[in-house]
Amino acid sequence: MIRMRIAGGVLAAAALTAATACGNSTPAAHAHPVPPPSPSASAVATEHPTDSLTPLLQQALPNVEGKTFTTAIVDFPPNARAVPHRHGQAFAYAYVLEGSVRSTLEGQPTTTYHQGENWVEPPGAHHVQAENTSATKPAKLLVVFIAGPGEALKTDDPKS
Repeated sequence: MIRMRIAGGVLAAAALTAATACGNSTPAAHAHPVPPPSPSASAVATEHPTDSLTPLLQQALPNVEGKTFTTAIVDFPPNARAVPHRHGQAFAYAYVLEGSVRSTLEGQPTTTYHQGENWVEPPGAHHVQAENTSATKPAKLLVVFIAGPGEALKTDDPKS
């Protein structure tokens, strides 16, 4: 069984069994629903609202030893900005479900992604900007992480 937890704004996965059985059964048979996160320090009122990450599913990848597949929804209320962050050594894929999001990875140009568009973030990337482009409409992402069991999936930069 795999469980997700939110601790101080950091999403972490803890593998509670040594192995996950994977066969030719229905994929949902090995899917582990994840409870919604509890409020974190990053949810404190600021000049701009912040994003929220809600894990959906996590399971071991049967054909890639030592890696997990995790999906999450990231909600950006109107005018929301994410704190600059990293996804550790996870490979991240983001798909815009609703609205538009402006995104900048360190050393890369800023890009605005609209509903139906997507991008990837390589392991170790520093996500220096992620924000909803609208002051009146929400934005929503589906994010997929490929990471090692127990690796932090999002770590906010320390406040200066």
